[in-house]
Amino acid sequence: MPLSALLRAWRTDPSFRSSVAAWRTFPAIPPQFAPFPDDLHPALAAALRSSGIKALYTHQATAWRRVHTGQNLVVVTSTASGKTLCYNLPVLDSLLRNPQTRALYLFPTKALAQDQHDGLQKIRGADPKLPVRVATYDGDTPPAARPAIRKTAQLVISNPDMLHSGLLPHHTLWAGFFQNLRFVIIDEMHSYRGVFGSHVANVLRRLKRVARFYGAAPQFILTSATIANPVELGQRLIEEDVTLVDDDGSARGERHFFVYNPPIVNRELGIRRSTLLESVRITEDLLRHDVQTILFARARRTVELILGTLRRRSVATHQAVRGYRGGYLPRERREIERGLREGSVRAVVATNALELGVDIGGMGAAVLAGYPGTIAGTWQQAGRAGRKQGEAMAILITSASPLDQFLARHPEYLLGRAPEQALINPNNLLILLGHLRCAAFELPFREGEGFGSVEGPDVAEILEFLVEAGVVHRSGDKFFWMADHYPAQDVSLRSASPEAVLLQTQNENEWITIGQVDQTSAHWMVHAGAVYLHDGQTYLVERLDLAQRIAQMRPADLDYYTEPRTETTVRLLDKADERPAQGAIKAHGEVAVTTEVVGFRKIKWFTHELLGEGEVSLPPTELVTTGYWVALDADIVEGLRQQALWSNDPNQYGPDWPAQRERARARDRYRCQACGAEEGGRAHHVHHKTPFRTFAGRREANVLSNLVTLCPRCHRRAELAVRIRSGLAGVAFVLGHLAPLFLMCDTRDLGVHFDPQSALAEGRPTVVLYDQVPGGIGFSERLFALHDNLLADARDVVLACECATGCPSCTGPGGEDGFGGKEETIALLKALTQK
Repeated sequence: MPLSALLRAWRTDPSFRSSVAAWRTFPAIPPQFAPFPDDLHPALAAALRSSGIKALYTHQATAWRRVHTGQNLVVVTSTASGKTLCYNLPVLDSLLRNPQTRALYLFPTKALAQDQHDGLQKIRGADPKLPVRVATYDGDTPPAARPAIRKTAQLVISNPDMLHSGLLPHHTLWAGFFQNLRFVIIDEMHSYRGVFGSHVANVLRRLKRVARFYGAAPQFILTSATIANPVELGQRLIEEDVTLVDDDGSARGERHFFVYNPPIVNRELGIRRSTLLESVRITEDLLRHDVQTILFARARRTVELILGTLRRRSVATHQAVRGYRGGYLPRERREIERGLREGSVRAVVATNALELGVDIGGMGAAVLAGYPGTIAGTWQQAGRAGRKQGEAMAILITSASPLDQFLARHPEYLLGRAPEQALINPNNLLILLGHLRCAAFELPFREGEGFGSVEGPDVAEILEFLVEAGVVHRSGDKFFWMADHYPAQDVSLRSASPEAVLLQTQNENEWITIGQVDQTSAHWMVHAGAVYLHDGQTYLVERLDLAQRIAQMRPADLDYYTEPRTETTVRLLDKADERPAQGAIKAHGEVAVTTEVVGFRKIKWFTHELLGEGEVSLPPTELVTTGYWVALDADIVEGLRQQALWSNDPNQYGPDWPAQRERARARDRYRCQACGAEEGGRAHHVHHKTPFRTFAGRREANVLSNLVTLCPRCHRRAELAVRIRSGLAGVAFVLGHLAPLFLMCDTRDLGVHFDPQSALAEGRPTVVLYDQVPGGIGFSERLFALHDNLLADARDVVLACECATGCPSCTGPGGEDGFGGKEETIALLKALTQK
């Protein structure tokens, strides 16, 4: 077989084997079958046989039995194990026995919903005696078709966004549907986590409330990829008991899984060969051996770059190598999916849009260009290869990030550790407030009525607030919505912030809206001068108007991206818990994070070269959230100081510094020696060419030949080149990148801040990680509980890194001529752990 030949070649290739951190082979597993249930509707049994299904897997039979006893289910089995039949069988059986029955299927993406619609049509088409009326109802449904769907469809396929804004606010048009609602199916439950999951839990509260109004109490069936807490997540989403079905009876062929760490090309700087180029090279190997391959990239722009490179270098034809990501038209996506199933498309480069269970047939290989961000996501992407019983492989090609490098050195975290917990917080006040507004619009609240697990008195307090705001009116013992707009349009399920900034670009003579971001994110994402990516197009932001909530931008062909420069302070609002830890105090609680975007850096794509800087003048933002912090003990700091391993103390330039500084400015004629700018009403800075901290004494550091006059802007650029990253900064860097391994979140879901004299801990040096969500989502409390493991793994990451002074794979880089603070970071992490 072609794949077998390639695997044999890799085994004997020293250059390939030297970069393989792990090669695990999973043996083939035979199927475990169960006969069709005796009480399965005959027409449905006949349709299954006609479509080639002669028996059920054991988990499908288990699901059937438990659904028929009235239990809510969470089905957790492997990719391509037939989870769909676990809910399709009881739903279709019920619809055949009682045509008045209604079912609602919810999928996180339109592509997955369309795929499910096609699958149901195949079952229906296999037997003309299946008169089940199935319809998709989402944003792409033509307005002319919607009345008929509302009136006649027995099984409606939709998504949480459409349920939130299209069905529930207009439930009177769906009265017959809600009155007979028997089943609610929630597929890919693990994708409902964080802010999105917290919103969806509230949408389901509203769904159950509307269904109850019409006299219905639907049964829920949820499916999920493998996560650490499927029962807990299922119960939090639907606020009812659920039963776990995980006796996977599906067949699987032999599987190979690799962790591949690209070779180092500059050992001193810790630079490795490009993940992107290694992914292309390995995909080329697979295509030469005629192995159909899916390559996953994390960003849309990366998809397009890999796609272009593959097409230029690949042995396959242009149409045999395709891209698949958000921004493609539905028609293009269906064409690509069909080409993958039929085999005419030999390779597809995709974002996680293809991570979920869209049917693309049996791929021979999956290439993951960088860690997807979660263990569950890794196995979900790897599972796209070998969806049939033949041999298949998946390879994770790690990047230079500390998290990827940790996994390269500790592959057992992927291969032996349970996946992460999916965390949600439906009672986050901002999220809850938005959905109580929506619920009040849908149906009046009675006095004392609860909302899911939120008890009546707490609901009443929020409703009274809405009365004072003038959007709810109290009459007797009921609260009625009275505003002249429907509130669902103001609530995005993807953000905790109710206010959005519209993104506009000019089309001929008019401004058109191409998207939106929440107002807090707008400060750092779409400030003037920022580079913004949307649907594969690069835009340069020309103007941000926070009062009007509009960002105007124009298409631009740029070779750089922008990174904001921020100034942050964190202050304590309420301490929830505090415990002594090795060398420190660990704590978590409510904090206020004040952030001001003061400028931005222009960074060249791929080389990460600093091209320049820009200034920004924006008001500060305040985020009230939850945080976890580590405050160092005084004796730890003193011990490091005695070893000259503590560089967070302020520089002591000495009593003659003012005079020496004046001499340097006078020598340079009060002019910036970089850009030539003269001093205005404010004195220029005097910069140490070789960093002050590298000298044994201040007399040597302050000699005139080591001093130069620079304007504030040029001084910042010079400091970047020779900066010395402190141990405290190094610890903050590695913790911020490693923490998502313990949580089911992205690095962008957490903020990181360090302060040598933190107000959080009475002036002690402190590192704080905080939830980037107003009110918090539960990450900080979880990190507080995992403190020892987090610090120990951070220590191992830095110790194992092969760089000399610090790099992007461990403590973060220093400047071009500076120091990364690796020695200080190791000393500090050793002091904070048991080793």
